Amino acid sequence: MLTTTELEMGCDAEMSFESALENYLNPDFGNLEEGAIVKGEVVRITDDSILVDVNFKSEGQLPASEFRDVAGNITVKVGDKVDVFVVRKNEVEGTISLSYEKAKRMQLFDQLEAVQEKNSICKGRIMRRIKGGYTVDLGGVEAFLPGSHVDLRPVPDMDALVNQEYEFRVLKINRRRSNVIVSRRVLLEEERDSKRQDLLGTLAENQMVKGRVKNITEYGVFVDLGGLDGLLHITDMSWKRIRHPKEMVSMGQEMELRVLSFDRENQKVSLGLKQLVSDPWQDITLKFPTGAHLSGKVTNLVDYGAFVELEPGVEGLVHISEMSWTRRLRHPTQMVKVGEEVDVVILGVDQDKKRISLGMKQVKPNPWEVVAEKFPEGTILEGAIKNITEFGMFIGIEDGIDGLIHVSDISWTKKIRHPSEVYQVGDMVQAKVLTVDQENEKFTLGIKQLMEDPWSYVPDRYPVGALVDGLITNITDFGVFVEVEEGIEGLVHVSEISSKKVKTPAEMFKEGVNIQVKVIHVSAEERRLGLSIKQLKEDEERKKSKEFRSGSSDVGGQSLGDLIKQASEDTQAESE
Repeated sequence: MLTTTELEMGCDAEMSFESALENYLNPDFGNLEEGAIVKGEVVRITDDSILVDVNFKSEGQLPASEFRDVAGNITVKVGDKVDVFVVRKNEVEGTISLSYEKAKRMQLFDQLEAVQEKNSICKGRIMRRIKGGYTVDLGGVEAFLPGSHVDLRPVPDMDALVNQEYEFRVLKINRRRSNVIVSRRVLLEEERDSKRQDLLGTLAENQMVKGRVKNITEYGVFVDLGGLDGLLHITDMSWKRIRHPKEMVSMGQEMELRVLSFDRENQKVSLGLKQLVSDPWQDITLKFPTGAHLSGKVTNLVDYGAFVELEPGVEGLVHISEMSWTRRLRHPTQMVKVGEEVDVVILGVDQDKKRISLGMKQVKPNPWEVVAEKFPEGTILEGAIKNITEFGMFIGIEDGIDGLIHVSDISWTKKIRHPSEVYQVGDMVQAKVLTVDQENEKFTLGIKQLMEDPWSYVPDRYPVGALVDGLITNITDFGVFVEVEEGIEGLVHVSEISSKKVKTPAEMFKEGVNIQVKVIHVSAEERRLGLSIKQLKEDEERKKSKEFRSGSSDVGGQSLGDLIKQASEDTQAESE
């Protein structure tokens, strides 16, 4: 006989069997709508498939690949509850098609839509670069990250972002096309704006701030202060001269700076780095008095001189004219180079303009002063010809100092067109010092001054009215040159050749012929000797006429008739 308990258990068992049979013959498909996500239980696992019971006539068979991780391991076990997507069901045949991946994808889209609706943040990993941007894995859903939404500024190396995990804001979802667009820039902008507002509330002039180098230009550095960019101008980077900000900073470098000025309305901040240390130009005249001898390093060369650093932040200029006493430099590179240590003398200091004038040549005595004492005007010296030019010759006097013998100071009498007609480079010559101009650094010599000027005695030797014999040396349209002695020439002007008009002297004279002339003008200062043929003949005519008028019937054994006849013949000869 069965007890009450046993009867109850038997009834329950009978009811369970009947209920199970009823469910099998008439299953409840209320939760198994196609396109719906339902919960199921893993009941069997093989290498190729996973069977999931979703309370249907038969279990749904899913590919095992949908449950494998990156390493290829199956991530579920028998008895696990999983969400699956009802792809298709056949009530007649009692079969059902399920998908685990589609269920996960739909759930992810539901989550992304919730994130978008709440304006929340999602995490993802950038997988690869594609045209126009990147593909981002949001944990099972691929999203598109446009290149313009990667960062606040263009990214120099876009490949460096691949396989990096970031936070994103969902911009757009198209479930039908399975499209998701995300942005990183939006989050960065929000973060920057938040930091900017906090910074604007506390920022003040003369305040110390920290920042990171964000951009480097020729004129300065932009520093991210945390939501707000400040400009560190190149002139505020160092007390010393720098050519480019890259000499002092690099991208991404952390810096501590001082706020020089702050425009809250326009949100502009000027920063200073050199202001963190004292100005080295304070009391500069005490540290570097005029006339002091110092040494420094050449930091920069320009066409007009060289900048020399005397101490960190303090530079002076050696003008090209202050580099050498004797050399005429075209560029400072002829004397110094960057990085070289040089000795200098302080010539002047302007503290207001922060300028120091330096001299290099002043370190040594002025050789022009030595030369002026050693070779005063009138000194006769000897030297080698170093250079010959069209206008003269340069003679080596002292180291770096040459004396000039002008072509006009080679000879008193010879007409020298070019010094090379008489001398060659290397020839030793004697000369007299004519001038020593220290101020203009000019030293002039003369060779002809070693002897007396022959023109000084020409007026005594060839006075006006004297008759002289000479050699025709040159014939021109305006007259004939006659050499009366070596180096002394006189001119018979065309108007002094004959009482009659002469068109071409060359038809009447030949070079190398000796003629007699009369001196009509002489000047040692002008170095001119005027000669005449016409006046010589006129004198002869007057002499003959005078003798004729004397009434002498017999002059020199000649009768009066003979004299008249002779005069007639002379006149005829002149006309011919």
